[in-house]
Amino acid sequence: MLERWRKMVGAALVGVMAAMTVFAVSVVSQTQLSGSVKIDGSSTVYLLTEAVAEEFQKRFPRVKVTVGISGTGGGFKKFGRGETDISNASRPIKPTEDEECRKNGIAYIELPVAYDALAVVVNPANKWCNYLTVEELKRIWEPEAQGKITNWSQIRKGFPNRPLKLFGPGTDSGTFDFFTEAIVGKSGASRGDYTASEDDNVLVHGVASDPNALGYFGFAYYAENRNRLKAVAIQCHCHNDGKPMLPSEKAVIEDRYHLARPLFIYVNRESANRPEVRAFVEFYLQNAGRLAKEVRYVPLPKRAYDLAMERFKKRVVGSMFGAKGAQVGVSIEELLAIEAKKTK
Repeated sequence: MLERWRKMVGAALVGVMAAMTVFAVSVVSQTQLSGSVKIDGSSTVYLLTEAVAEEFQKRFPRVKVTVGISGTGGGFKKFGRGETDISNASRPIKPTEDEECRKNGIAYIELPVAYDALAVVVNPANKWCNYLTVEELKRIWEPEAQGKITNWSQIRKGFPNRPLKLFGPGTDSGTFDFFTEAIVGKSGASRGDYTASEDDNVLVHGVASDPNALGYFGFAYYAENRNRLKAVAIQCHCHNDGKPMLPSEKAVIEDRYHLARPLFIYVNRESANRPEVRAFVEFYLQNAGRLAKEVRYVPLPKRAYDLAMERFKKRVVGSMFGAKGAQVGVSIEELLAIEAKKTK
């Protein structure tokens, strides 16, 4: 009987020691992982990537993750020169950017990480504008409007005789590319006489400080400043049965908001072979859904993250969107279909 108990206790101790060994290895692997991950690009995707980086560095304190903001276009310039490991992007990569990567021998892995809705906003003191049609927005922002459409009374009959002050992203911004494609009909086509910045906080401050202002940027920046801004509903015949719709998670999921778009990270395939970069990207995809909600973006369905993880582990390179730049009207369902086709 005593011998039996000795064997049972011995087996139990072996099990405990094994568990402790696994735990110790896990802790050691987390603390020993070191190196750096360099990221730049979209100010919109910055919020999500920065949230991921903060949590990642708590778990892996010896890995230094730097996240810069130079706009989607500015980020791709650095990425194409091999200066960064990951590029944040609020639109798919453009042909010229893809060509620059090819020229410099940089293969990339394109990974969708969340959905965003652009918010068109005015100052809370603006009591006359609750919605704008796509046609009215085009009239405001098209290149032909420069120096001509300068007063609210020119936008719609009944609007007051007040100066129109415009705020928007700079030309290196993926938000600029997407908005001009969705509203004007051509990516990059815009008037130039407005206050431009790649830093969305500058745009928030500008609109919040001027009762005559109108601006646009990522939904998360509006959500963080609801008490200082007023969102304007968008009316488009192609969404929500032609009725005005405010940006929201529900509207994006149900494909009822005209200015919804996917957000991405692009990973240098060679960089992905480094343990710290590989660990960061896998951590990103495992936690993007939860953190996207925290920073006020719309998480993708779990299946999309699973497929993105599969693409990353298989090192599938190239763009799902044919490296054609800003895409309008890409729904979550369509993104899933593209994902599934690409990873087969």
